[in-house]
This record gives sequence, structure tokens and C-alpha cells, in this order.
Amino acid sequence: MHANNNAFTSPHALKDVQYQLHPSTDARLHQEVGPLVIERGEGVYVFDDQGKQYIEAMSGLWSAALGFSNERLVKAAEQQLRKLPFYHLFNHKAHSPSIELAEKLIGMAPVPMSKVFFTNSGSEANDSVVKLIWYRNNAIGKPLKKKFISRLNAYHGITTVSASLTGLAANQRGFDVPLAGFHHVSCPHHYRYAKPGQTQEQFSDYLAAELESMILREGPETVAAFYGEPLMGAGGVIVPPRTYWEKIQAVCRKYDVMIVADEVICGFGRTGNMFGCETFGIKPDVMVVSKQLSSSYQPIAAILINDQLFQGIADQSHEFGTLGHGFTSSGHPVATAVALENLKIIEEDNLVGHAAEMGELLHAGLARFADHPLVGEVRGCGLIAAVELVADRETKAPMGKVGQLGRYLAVRAQEHGMITRAIGDSIAFCPPLISTKTEIQRMLEIFDRALCDSERWFSQRFR
Repeated sequence: MHANNNAFTSPHALKDVQYQLHPSTDARLHQEVGPLVIERGEGVYVFDDQGKQYIEAMSGLWSAALGFSNERLVKAAEQQLRKLPFYHLFNHKAHSPSIELAEKLIGMAPVPMSKVFFTNSGSEANDSVVKLIWYRNNAIGKPLKKKFISRLNAYHGITTVSASLTGLAANQRGFDVPLAGFHHVSCPHHYRYAKPGQTQEQFSDYLAAELESMILREGPETVAAFYGEPLMGAGGVIVPPRTYWEKIQAVCRKYDVMIVADEVICGFGRTGNMFGCETFGIKPDVMVVSKQLSSSYQPIAAILINDQLFQGIADQSHEFGTLGHGFTSSGHPVATAVALENLKIIEEDNLVGHAAEMGELLHAGLARFADHPLVGEVRGCGLIAAVELVADRETKAPMGKVGQLGRYLAVRAQEHGMITRAIGDSIAFCPPLISTKTEIQRMLEIFDRALCDSERWFSQRFR
């Protein structure tokens, strides 16, 4: 199941095993199977060091909106490197790319926002949001209002604080997180967690009541914010049930709990609108964006905060003489220049509308597998989707250990020339926004082959 035909066939593979510790990887298994060494990219395709081509159905890590060879982004980086390769934003300094990008993001925001704070990654951004809200609540005389509520199966990053917001055991086991003061309510996955006969609206009622109960139990004066992805990505591409966000927001407003929308995966067209907040009717106090912000050609993330949050931060920083938070590369000139060009291309080429159109094609194609004996659910929104595999459609039981069937299918897909991702037994799709009808069809064809392979393997091994 874990075989990698490229392992140890090149000096790069051998050196990788000798010298690198990989994220989100079984380190001991990696010593045995080695890496798939990706050497170059072209459009929606990447090529390994043996020359084999793969269609990248995950945009790398949910992020390469413009694919892997956009010359305008390369040129934007080169021009900025020649003009100003680095400068910082500390101590009243600034540079034009970060100023222009901040202005652009405020103008694009689906609700009124006041300021932008730049970081290098979504994890750093979410970590920073927690600190900024703590800081502001101290400033306005609410020192007890420090707790955060997120959800099981949520993914908000892997720094100590953002991993505490995350609700995935794989990112918490062995790390002594979550920290105190971070709480999790149920995952809003109707297929998996609704009671028999419970409609989506009834399930949303239950989840809103659960959130309210937790806030009351902890004390509203202690709960600072509710944290959520508009659509949950790394937790399995979980689309919220109908009326969910409407009811969750009502609870938060009732108890003066801020709403933070983690748009790291959803932002810039992924859900068929510019932002997931627009798709699901969310009016957040804070938004976090990254990934498709620069198509990951440069590491960058941004926090958008409303004026209510900004005013408290500004007052506190004035009293202390500084806002004692930031990163050397916050708003890096090359990263912000590339992000600006990336957003221009998304708008000029109407890639949000294109993503909605290609998403319809992807979902229609995947829906054809809905009655397959190994398929429990097909779900998604816009140009992001998942197919959940089961051994028994009636009981929704997995085949053996959770993830076994998903891993097998993902390996078979890779051998057929497509890189996707198994999240447990859910096979995720998140192709670049530039994907064509022909390329979407290619992904569906390879998935069909991999699913047939998996059914044969399942039948031989378990029936």
C-alpha cells in the first residue's frame, strides 16, 4: 500500500531520507518508502525526478490556484527582488507592495474591515489572532474573556496556539495540546454525526444549542471568540448543514463572542465565490487568508480585523509604546508583490466564476459514483470536493482501521498519474482554479480507475 516506485532511485531520494524530517508524515515509514521527488510543474501538472507526469488534484496543499508555472507571478517576484528584495514593517517602516496589498484586501472583504496584519503562514496568522484578541480584551477591561471555541475536525494550524484551535487528533497527540482555555464543539458533518432522521436544519439547531450550552457553562464573560472555517478543509471537506452559520452567529452575537472566519482554504474563489463567508452568509469580526492569496508562490498570510478590534489594540499599543508582536518577514515585499499580481489575475481571468463552473462539472462527475458499493457520501462546494469511502454503506463502517481504504485508493491514483489526498477514508479534490474541462475529466477518469482497483483489492482481502 505504501510502495513508492521512485524511492531511492535517485540521489535526491536517498539524501531526502538521510537529512529531512517531513511534516505530516510517518517518519519511520518514510525511511522505508522514501519520497516522491517533484522536480517541476507546468499548469495543473507536476513531474517527478524520473519524468513521470501527475495531474495535481489538490493544488499542492489546497493552494496553487494558478497552477505551477504562471509567468506573471514569476516576473512579479523577479522585479520585486531586483527593486527591494527585503524590508520590514517594524517601527513605522513600510513599503509599497504591502501597502497596496492591504488596501486591496480591505476593498475585497465581504464585510467592513479596518486593518490588515501580515504573517508568513496560516498557522502564524491564527496564532496571532488569538494573541491580538487577548491583547484587545485586556485593553477594554475584559481580562477574563480569553477562551476560544472551535470544532472537532477543524484545522487551524500547527503552532502551539493554532494547534489548540485545531480539532484533529493527529495534530495534537504527543504535543501536549490543546492548551487550557481552548474548547471544541461537535463537527458539523450531517452524514456522520446527525441522529437518524434528523434533518440538516434540525442538526444545525442541535449544534447551535450545543455551542450556547458550552458558552453558558464556561461563562459568557470568559469566552472571547468562536473560530471556524466556512467549509472545513483538512478535516474532510465538510460542508456545513443548511442554516448552520446563521444559527451559530446568532448565538455568538447574543453572548458578545467574536466570530473568526478561517478562510485559509476557502478564500479567493475556492467555494465558487471570492470568499467562503459570502457562500455561507458569515459576517465575521476577523478573517484569516493565505494559500491562494499568492497561489503559494510565496509564503504569506493576512489577518483582516474590524474597527472594533483595531481600536482596542491601538489604544493598548499607545499605552505600552508598541505592539509587541510581529515577524521579520511580515508583509515581505516579494510575497506581497506576488500576492497582488495573483489577485489581479484571479479577477482579470474571472477565475472565481470559472471555479464555480468547473466545480459543477467536478461535482456532477463525482455524483456518478454515489451509488458505488464503496462510496458513502459525495460532498463539496465550488471547486473543492470529497468522496467518503466505506466498507458498508448502511452502517457507514470503515474497512478495517479508518484510513486503510483511503490510503490504498490514493496510492493507486498516484500510480495512475494523479496526486490527491486521503483524509481518513475521504478522498479530497481541490484542483487549481485554472483547471479546464478536459483536466477535470482526466481527474474523474483516474479516480474511476483507482476506485475500481480499490474495489478489487477490497473484495480479494475482505470478502
